[in-house]
Amino acid sequence: MATAVQKIKLSPSRDIPFNKLVLSQSNVRRVKAGVSIEQLAESIALRTLLQSLSVRAVLDEDGKETGMFEVPAGGRRYRALELLVKQKRMAKTQLVPCVIRDEGLAEDDSLAENDERVGLHPLDQFRTFKLLRDGGMSEDDIAARHFVSPAIVKQRLRLASVSPKLHEVYAEDGMTLEQLMAFSVTGDHARQEQVWDNASRSQLDEPYQIRRMLTENTVRASDRRAQFIGLDVYEQAGGAVMRDLFEHDDGGWLQDVPLLDRLVTEKLTAQAEIIGAEGWKWIAVAVNFPYDHTDGLRELEGLPADLTDDERASIEALKAEYDKLEADYAEADELPDEIDQRLGEIEAALSAFDARPVIYDPADIARAGVFISVDDEGALSVDRGYVRREDEAPLGVDVEAAPEVGGENADGDEAEVAVQRAIITVGGAPAEPEYDEDDAIKPLPDRLMTDLTAHRTLALRDALATHPSVAFVAVLHSFVLATFYRFATSSGCLEIAVRSPTLPAQAPGLNDCASTKAIDARHDAWKARLPKEDGGLWDALMAFDEAEQTSLLAHCAALSVNALYEPANRYNEGRVSAHGVRRRLDQADVLARAVGLDMAAAGWKTGVDNYLGRVTKPRILEAVREAKGEPSVQLIDHLKKGDMAREAERLLEGTGWLPEPLRSADAEVVADAAAGEAESLPAYLTGDDEVLAHADEDQPHVVAAE
Repeated sequence: MATAVQKIKLSPSRDIPFNKLVLSQSNVRRVKAGVSIEQLAESIALRTLLQSLSVRAVLDEDGKETGMFEVPAGGRRYRALELLVKQKRMAKTQLVPCVIRDEGLAEDDSLAENDERVGLHPLDQFRTFKLLRDGGMSEDDIAARHFVSPAIVKQRLRLASVSPKLHEVYAEDGMTLEQLMAFSVTGDHARQEQVWDNASRSQLDEPYQIRRMLTENTVRASDRRAQFIGLDVYEQAGGAVMRDLFEHDDGGWLQDVPLLDRLVTEKLTAQAEIIGAEGWKWIAVAVNFPYDHTDGLRELEGLPADLTDDERASIEALKAEYDKLEADYAEADELPDEIDQRLGEIEAALSAFDARPVIYDPADIARAGVFISVDDEGALSVDRGYVRREDEAPLGVDVEAAPEVGGENADGDEAEVAVQRAIITVGGAPAEPEYDEDDAIKPLPDRLMTDLTAHRTLALRDALATHPSVAFVAVLHSFVLATFYRFATSSGCLEIAVRSPTLPAQAPGLNDCASTKAIDARHDAWKARLPKEDGGLWDALMAFDEAEQTSLLAHCAALSVNALYEPANRYNEGRVSAHGVRRRLDQADVLARAVGLDMAAAGWKTGVDNYLGRVTKPRILEAVREAKGEPSVQLIDHLKKGDMAREAERLLEGTGWLPEPLRSADAEVVADAAAGEAESLPAYLTGDDEVLAHADEDQPHVVAAE
């Protein structure tokens, strides 16, 4: 005979006046968490009470009901109602829906109510926010009604815009919240799905890797081209910008690279047309010119434009203010922020006067040209006054006797103004050819060796210029070689003529590196102190003190440094032998040790463009192995060449690893085993489960239930 199933009987419900309720000491919640009482009160005022209170009758000493009820489960709701009563927004006799319990323990009810509460899945919240917005609510309204900031609402709406297919993957725990955030950088669902398909199969599915793949064909807003044009102009021209709401994105990514390049070229060309009206013979335009693009050209000596009386008065006033501030705070341990800021403003204003326009002879302008480019901060760079060898005036021609443009002709009539139209050329540095892939570790390509040693030559020049005592010995060594060692005149690394050896213009980054900037600044400073004509040079040098003379000698000697690797070929055969190059590099090592040259400290960073993208995969793995250890190698050894190079750049960041041609001769590279352990492994290899703890406003989180 079948046993009858006992039917479940639910506790009765009843509306009880609020003033008949008291908070029970049996409520197990002691720690505040989630939505505040104030926010919960606002929610109740807005929507009324969405969940009943669980109450028990209060009994007297005889076990009889007193008419009062205690609240063991729903204490936060009780306090929110109590706050509304205190604020006189609710009557104290307001009926409150309650479930009346009379069995079991009150503490058991309180614990069970909290145990059984399940937070809303983040995806449900994202979708609901989207429904609210689609229903007519503004982002600010949603934020106010659900007690989050408008920025958080924007983030959730962005996550809701990700491909529905990826939402389903996330809902089934096939993707972490951080990965979903990474996909929100673009609104292209097809691209999102394509990247996820590739990332999930290749295991390159870390959030930063996903962002990199989604933005690989874009240009960062911090790029010099984007800074030069401005995001507003780019967007007005129809260009789209990808933004990341979850991480700092440096202004985003510009998606339409051809449009950006066209806008940059148009703006540069327009500037060239304006400058061409000055009468220059030619103007070269490029986003960035290669290093030594002015080699072989004569630079014109112009005269700074005269200062007006007002400008002179401003300069004197600024200098007086600067001196007074320095004197007033000479004894201070630290300058107040406002004083430090003002001193900086004065220095900038004085520098602006120093950078005033330069006036050139019209006859020189007619045969000279201008380089127009974009500097590394995105500002227009105009470098006037360079004469090509073929444009120099023939010997015997008196430039001063040439007819003046806009003057009078032989008959005394006014001549027509004939400003020549400048020939404008637009171009840039030559493209780097693809390097053939090979599975074996081969010697570094000759061109790469030359490029790397060009960087080292620049750094060595800069270092030598700051070590006058070493420069003296280096010059003396060269002199002694020439005087006492008959066949050793070409074996040194100082070409003491003094001639500055030509460096390869195509070496990536050579034009913008720290060594170049330091050398140029030092050279310009000395040039400003020397006479314009060489007739007064001797007296000027004699007027320098010993420290100034030695510093100037070090600078001149440093410019003669040649630590370049040059492969023997039919072009340089007879000028330099393999043995000569080896002797040159050996002496460069001696000089580098003497000045303590450290290429990493000098600003070298091993990257895709300057090394990793130009060597074989075994070379890339060798670099990572030396810098980070074998565990890091295992992270990337299965990747294709391009991906491997990019990931290697990330792994090498901050390690100071150098390619062999840039190391000191006695340097040892020891793999940092600790750096290659679990801390540097991506999360998907560590086996850590996702922890969703987003209580702050920087990360999505779910508003707690009442």
